[in-house]
Amino acid sequence: MPRGKRRHAIDMRPSEEDQQSTKRQRNSYQSSRRYSKSEDAFSQKRCLAWFREYTTPDDTDTLGPEGMEKFCEDIGVEPENVAMLVLAYKMGAKQMGFFTQSEWLKGLTDLQCDTASKVQCKLEYLRNMLNDPNSFKIIYRYAYDFARDKDQRSMDIETAKAMLQLLLGKHWPLYAQFAQFLEQSKYKVINKDQWCNILEFSRTISNDLTNYDVDGA
Repeated sequence: MPRGKRRHAIDMRPSEEDQQSTKRQRNSYQSSRRYSKSEDAFSQKRCLAWFREYTTPDDTDTLGPEGMEKFCEDIGVEPENVAMLVLAYKMGAKQMGFFTQSEWLKGLTDLQCDTASKVQCKLEYLRNMLNDPNSFKIIYRYAYDFARDKDQRSMDIETAKAMLQLLLGKHWPLYAQFAQFLEQSKYKVINKDQWCNILEFSRTISNDLTNYDVDGA
């Protein structure tokens, strides 16, 4: 048989240029990952700079009604959305329509949010907090002092009706009948004991009112 032709060995090693290109791509990827992690990590500095976008030069430590409206637009909710009430609770905010710098940092540090998109990702979590009976009770009680006029010991009836609708409207099947009762009543204000009693009433009275004692109410 004829002797086979001798084949030349093929050098499969990457060229120096290819090696350098691969190294550059790997370094670029690692840098990109480090940058991505840096962006994802919570930054108090970034959180504070974001807060300043909603304040005025006259009062850089307080986010007021105008700033609140812009903040709500940025995170995609109405100011009356219940998620805003729960967010205020997380911040420990003292007055409706206002966030102080310390309240902002407290709440958003807890939530690990320093951008609008991060808060948007937490909105469902905030709403779901109300599904836990104990959390609901705490936030319900918080809402009274948060929403009432600080110059008054009691909450005016119009504010009370708005807050009750926000908190109980979707959680209490008898809320529509109770709201009608409030409309027909002569109440001008609701004190804190009455506010707390409304929640207990909603939790203990059956939907068919069979366990409702008129004389004991």
